[in-house]
Amino acid sequence: MNKLLALSLFAISGALLGGCGFGKGPQGDLVGSDDRPIFNPQEVPFGMVPCPGGTFHMGQTDQDISASMVNMNKQVTIAGFYMDETEITNNEYRQFMDAIKMDSLDVLGEEYVMTELYPDTTVWVRDFTYHMGDPLLEYYYTHPAFDEYPVVGVDWFAAKYFCNWRTKFRNAAREESGYANDPNFRLPSEAEWEYAARGGRDLATYPWGGPYLRNSKGCMLANFKPGRGDYASDGFSYTAEVGSYFPNDFGLYDMAGNVSEWCDDAYMEASVPVVWDLNPTNPDDNEPRKVVRGGSWKDIAYFLETGTRNFEYQDSARSYIGFRCSMIQIGMGSNRSLN
Repeated sequence: MNKLLALSLFAISGALLGGCGFGKGPQGDLVGSDDRPIFNPQEVPFGMVPCPGGTFHMGQTDQDISASMVNMNKQVTIAGFYMDETEITNNEYRQFMDAIKMDSLDVLGEEYVMTELYPDTTVWVRDFTYHMGDPLLEYYYTHPAFDEYPVVGVDWFAAKYFCNWRTKFRNAAREESGYANDPNFRLPSEAEWEYAARGGRDLATYPWGGPYLRNSKGCMLANFKPGRGDYASDGFSYTAEVGSYFPNDFGLYDMAGNVSEWCDDAYMEASVPVVWDLNPTNPDDNEPRKVVRGGSWKDIAYFLETGTRNFEYQDSARSYIGFRCSMIQIGMGSNRSLN
């Protein structure tokens, strides 16, 4: 075989190999594809705080007053994630509604937008009998005086839709700059929520750690119902501006009181012994009851405890239920700092 024939065969074999996925790489080394979007270490999204992953005891930390047996102690591990520093406010939700009405009204239909996504302000009248809720019905969502108060009157489906919109809104901006998409915004799982509420204080009764509801100066530590007929001793008769009380050790505000918060999980009485002990969750589209956590301005202290479980029906909007978003942390081990 002469040299010319040998070179020809070598060229043909190279072409065949290249056609089968054996393209030539730099120096013949395996270095991965170079056609990838930019991904710097994940930044903390605006308005969120990092919750470094870890292990904690999930469940009741005080007496189970109702003897419900629905939240027995169980040690679980949670991967690192980010969570909104405060509950979603009226003005933040208004940004979402303005965008929907501008871009999606023709697709979704005005009836769906105004009945399913727009906050139901009639909850201030419907939730309580013989209660003068008309002023809040008229002003709570619309007046700028309430811009920094938590949005209410939003059911579980609307909260989920908000998370989806927020994901698309953020990632559209990132794609324009050539950056890789961030993970989805979503409602926190029940386990994530409880882990975040404890703020690194394992077996803590309340997010601030201690078993008491006042600090050493006698100031209330959350917005709730301190006693029979007493809604105002904490400084607010209804909801409070977000961030009005001290944050927990993760830097999260209002993880107890103000408004209860939707979680992603379906409610199941036996979920604690059933779900796995690593990032547990209970997704069940056939269960209309969804977990709400944290207690609200109208609840007694028992519902503010980090280990107290509660639920509401997914299509029910209430004057005492709001939500906040979370986002999984990617790109490093969950036991490392997320700052």
